[in-house]
Amino acid sequence: MPLALIDPEAASMSTGHKPVLLREVMEFLSPVAGGHYLDCTFGGGGHSRAILEAAPGTQVIALDRDPEAAARAEALAAEFPGRLTLRTENFGNLATMAESGFDGVLFDFGLSSFQLDDPERGFSFRTDGPADMRMDRRAGVPASRWLETATEEMLTGAVRDLGEEPHWRRVVRALLAARGTGALARTGTLAEVIAAAIPARDRRALRIHPATRSFQGIRIAVNNEIAAINAALLAAFEKLGPCGVLCAISFHSLEDRPVKQTFRHLCGMPESSDDSMPQDLRTRRAEALTRRPVVPSDEELESNPRSRSAKLRAIRKL
Repeated sequence: MPLALIDPEAASMSTGHKPVLLREVMEFLSPVAGGHYLDCTFGGGGHSRAILEAAPGTQVIALDRDPEAAARAEALAAEFPGRLTLRTENFGNLATMAESGFDGVLFDFGLSSFQLDDPERGFSFRTDGPADMRMDRRAGVPASRWLETATEEMLTGAVRDLGEEPHWRRVVRALLAARGTGALARTGTLAEVIAAAIPARDRRALRIHPATRSFQGIRIAVNNEIAAINAALLAAFEKLGPCGVLCAISFHSLEDRPVKQTFRHLCGMPESSDDSMPQDLRTRRAEALTRRPVVPSDEELESNPRSRSAKLRAIRKL
């Protein structure tokens, strides 16, 4: 499956938060009066707002591992007294959450515009800033320190496996060679190190900045994102009440793959071409609401370029 990339360089040309695939998400969730919903990735709060506005008395519990989301949630909660609760929590820990019986659960795995547009967060190389990349700056280590201390095997996993960079060997060698020089401390110089490792002919042929794939892989590794997704999907399904809907928006193949496989498993379908389990041994616990992923309309792509690689999948619990 080809990798769909969020290019921080291009993405940062458009500022302001716009919830992705909002109309489609709302069609699947179809919020009902007094319904209870779980937004596992609050971000800018656009999806949570839409749920709160959709029907009288809807209740939303929202999660976001980024503590900076608290101020945005506080403002939204003031508009809907007693109906929105934000928890500064990694959705990877969803299984420990006490509440259940939700009418709908939503994941939006993309970075928020607030994170991309803040140079101090280190997610984009368009504006120079510290190479941090942590979604929660209270935990873990910044990317700059991780790059200085990670083993060669860990760097390979980030650049080759998580970034799917074709020239991963050159990039990993360049990152190792740049240790101790200070070049890995800032997004601008880090991007230069990576770009310089890509052969000039291939750099000219790229439609994205040559550091995009590696930045993505490093960010995923620093935040342990794929492990969190794998842990959260089944936990979220268990939190649904009967006929509850689970929606997931992904932005690249590494996110979409576990969503697709988990949803197919829950629908009693083969997870992949390698899955040879006999059909009579499968258990069907959900129905697929999307046979293929829903992608943004031309109108949304024009108004929100950051949505261009988004894919939405949805299932309903039986």
